[in-house]
Amino acid sequence: MKEFLEQFKNLNPRDPGAWPPLPKAMLLVGLLVGVVVLGYFVDWQEQMESLEAGRAQEAKLKDEYVAKQQQAINLDLYRQQLREIDSSFGALLKQLPNRSQMDALLVDINQAGLGRGLQFDLFRPAPAETKREFYAELPVTLKLNGSYHDMGQFASDIGQLSRIVTLNDIALTAAKEGSLVMDVTAKTFRYLDEEEVAAQNRATKAAKAGKK
Repeated sequence: MKEFLEQFKNLNPRDPGAWPPLPKAMLLVGLLVGVVVLGYFVDWQEQMESLEAGRAQEAKLKDEYVAKQQQAINLDLYRQQLREIDSSFGALLKQLPNRSQMDALLVDINQAGLGRGLQFDLFRPAPAETKREFYAELPVTLKLNGSYHDMGQFASDIGQLSRIVTLNDIALTAAKEGSLVMDVTAKTFRYLDEEEVAAQNRATKAAKAGKK
């Protein structure tokens, strides 16, 4: 140990070449470590971060490729499902009257009540339709007087109309001589024609542009 320590005495920092072997070797090792550490922080760290980012991007692209490959395999199935959806939607759309058929539908509702012997105390369509994305709905406020059985038959007849009509907010109250009064809102629906859909789309775009 004494000989080991003796090598570190009286070292001239201006002339490292004259140092004993052990201090000289330790100095070289220290310089090498310093160069490695400096290189890591100056250059290698950025390269390693770029490498990790590249690996993450590679994994993401592989996942996207697998997902798209699966979609391509199931493309025919998706197309078949889309055709079935279009067919079902078309069948439902046919149950909605167009603008010229709405008056006839209101007559059908009235006739359904009269055909069951019900008395209409009120038959009041709303003054304006409520327009949705591809259809419009028109609520009709009804007040009918008759027997419970006849009202049940009337509701059944409404459900069997060729056009879609729903009965909402039904309220029954007793009247004289064992009859009942039914207050109900019948909602009728019709599909919007191409001109109406286009006008509605323009109005929606204008409203969005106005908010910007």
